[in-house]
Amino acid sequence: MVRRRGGGGGSVCWTRRKMAAVAMLGLARTALHRNGARLARSAVMTTAQRSVAHFTFVPEPEPAQYGPTQKMNLFQSITSALDNVLAKDPTAVIFGEDVAFGGVFRCTVGLRDKYGKERVFNTPLCEQGIVGFGIGVAVTGATAIAEIQFADYIFPAFDQIVNEAAKYRYRSGNLFDCGSLTIRAPWGCVGHGSLYHSQSPEAFFSHIPGVKVVIPRSPIQAKGLLISCIEDKNPCIFFEPKILYRAAVEQVPVEAYQVPLSQAEVLEEGSDVTLVAWGTQVHVIREVASMAQEKLGVSCEVIDLRTILPWDVETICKSVAKTGRLLISHEAPITGGFAAEISSTVQDEGVAGEAAFIAQRVVQSQPHCCGSGVTCGPDQITHRTSWGTQKPGMKI
Repeated sequence: MVRRRGGGGGSVCWTRRKMAAVAMLGLARTALHRNGARLARSAVMTTAQRSVAHFTFVPEPEPAQYGPTQKMNLFQSITSALDNVLAKDPTAVIFGEDVAFGGVFRCTVGLRDKYGKERVFNTPLCEQGIVGFGIGVAVTGATAIAEIQFADYIFPAFDQIVNEAAKYRYRSGNLFDCGSLTIRAPWGCVGHGSLYHSQSPEAFFSHIPGVKVVIPRSPIQAKGLLISCIEDKNPCIFFEPKILYRAAVEQVPVEAYQVPLSQAEVLEEGSDVTLVAWGTQVHVIREVASMAQEKLGVSCEVIDLRTILPWDVETICKSVAKTGRLLISHEAPITGGFAAEISSTVQDEGVAGEAAFIAQRVVQSQPHCCGSGVTCGPDQITHRTSWGTQKPGMKI
């Protein structure tokens, strides 16, 4: 009997309070440089104003270059990608907890009936075993697609990913590899997931040479990036923003296509500040960019990083060289977050000059312990800059 962990729920029932408004704090300094203290003060909102902030998913234009499209939400685009892969590659197998039944978020629904129980099957509740099995399958030359039911549960498999999958090619002198392994996992907060269903662990895996880490922002991106991960000759970790599973709907190509890995995408061009994010947070900073233009007269360049490792240094640095300012936004905890890697690299490259302003803005997406025994929720949001740390409501 398979023991089920807590269920998911892809509907958006929490609207990410404060996200867009708190990011405006970082833009306040931009306004200070450009338009004086009056505009800077206008960007520092009251607590009540920040509480009503939210994000809205805006579908992207229908892509014409990949053939016929169909209306899909994000989890359906994942299903479509897996369907395409199973149809094309007879060695491809999908496995994980409850995947034969369609999975917690329905990403594999119907695939066992279509391709058989030998190719889509359940595993015991053992993440270390799931990834270890996937490594073995991939080493034989088959295509292994492993599902970890929630990204929060990937940690028992950490040793297999770090010391086995990532290093297999290196330790064998390129005689063997498990490059055909892809690990999927629902990622990020959803509003009612609490501590074991809300985490964003991408930074843990950014320290591992030998794996690629990818996070999409939309159904179109998710399908193309997932197929690229499966086709790539390196083990990949593919995190799927669970809050977008049903909230994000687009016209997605029916046939297989690929979106390049390690290439960030400039979604909106601007001249005053560069905004960088990935996954769900991309939609937050797009709203921030609109607010900044409307309220502050600040022109924002919005970039979706897409691939966390190896990330697109060139695109980010080129943008910051133009704007002179950088704001990075992510859901994961502040300490050791991937924003620190981006900001450090930009500073090392020296592309923005001595007057550069770099801000890392982080939203704690689930209750956690602050170390003092006090539980902290979404209200405990800190805005960190390269000059120190400021609490919400402080003028910068």
